[in-house]
Amino acid sequence: MAVRAVVIEADGGSRGNPGPAGYGAVVRDPASGEVLAERSEAIGTATNNVAEYRGLIAGLEAAAELGAAEVEARLDSKLVVEQMCGRWQIKHPGLRPLAAQAAALVGRFAAVRFQWIPRERNRHADALANAAMDAAAGKPARTAAPAAIVEPARTAAPAAIVEPPREVAAPDSPARARAREAAARAATRGAGSDPATIPASWEPQPSDTATRLILVRHGETEFTEQHRYSGRGDVPLSARGRAQVRATAARVAALAPSVAAVVSSPLSRCTATAEAIAGALGDVPVRTAGDLIECDFGAWEGRTFAEVRAGWPGELDAWLASTRVAPPDGESFTEVAARTTRVTDALIEAYPGEIVVVVSHVSPIKLVLRDALSADDAFLHRLYLDAAGISVLDRWPDGGLAVRSINDTAHLPTP
Repeated sequence: MAVRAVVIEADGGSRGNPGPAGYGAVVRDPASGEVLAERSEAIGTATNNVAEYRGLIAGLEAAAELGAAEVEARLDSKLVVEQMCGRWQIKHPGLRPLAAQAAALVGRFAAVRFQWIPRERNRHADALANAAMDAAAGKPARTAAPAAIVEPARTAAPAAIVEPPREVAAPDSPARARAREAAARAATRGAGSDPATIPASWEPQPSDTATRLILVRHGETEFTEQHRYSGRGDVPLSARGRAQVRATAARVAALAPSVAAVVSSPLSRCTATAEAIAGALGDVPVRTAGDLIECDFGAWEGRTFAEVRAGWPGELDAWLASTRVAPPDGESFTEVAARTTRVTDALIEAYPGEIVVVVSHVSPIKLVLRDALSADDAFLHRLYLDAAGISVLDRWPDGGLAVRSINDTAHLPTP
């Protein structure tokens, strides 16, 4: 039996960005919150944004199958919401066909509203996406998030929503005709197209600018000098490390006189580095993020490479061969990448078009740069990042990236 109106909750994720990806979508009755349909799928290697669009498309398809006339689409991806509402330009060529497919599906309904929701209100779709990725990886199935944890439809937009959702025009209006034309053009646009040909409704808005991340590795410690694995242990800066961070602070202040935030790993070698930078910038507040902490090296903590080679030769070879392998009692680089991506994604969303200083450790920074450059895992063992070195990358809301510099150390005192 056809339903008049439905709520879609959609989510997508990527473990690596790009990496193994999947999506989940839930269709609900807007009055009772009853689940009318669920969709989920692992989609191979893809980015977060591709997976988010695939989740929306699956939800719209399910709503159409139910015969819905009106749809409220709720997503925790501001990128997808803003692009589907026409407020942000779709620059990334990989997203244009997906946006066109979604726009074509929108044209099948009498009205569609897009609404951004915080992640904690999107747990059911998130659980479906993760279950699909787990199944593809051969992991045991997780228990799906129960329907009861998702709030039923509300009659008014919650205060957390950035802007009121827009309603797509009625079927025969000029606006709907323009939307169909935009979808057709986007579907045929190639990767090398001139952005100036994008329809006016998708032209860039003032907020559609890159967020700059200034990635700073902490200053030197005793373990750094001795070339020991230094993960979760809270080893402080050495005297040389303190001199390095003073120089790094001056360099960051020269690169970016105006900074929106300084975000740091909670370990003292990073917070001391971050506080020096914040002071040079005029006492910008320092926030800590647990997901920026160094890889947990487990049994190898505090040991040199030679000691690990002698004590765990087989485990070391396996670890060097795959980012999915963890040191004994430790953490894999795949796990580090997943949590580091959560932080950078949140910063891009929270500080559009601004500059953010991120103070972390060698492994998280290498993983961010690996993904930004679409490099393979060999990159992690071939790139050298000095203590107190600086790397800079720009990231646009649509997923576009530009790496500006890697391991800038010109400011550091000579040994």
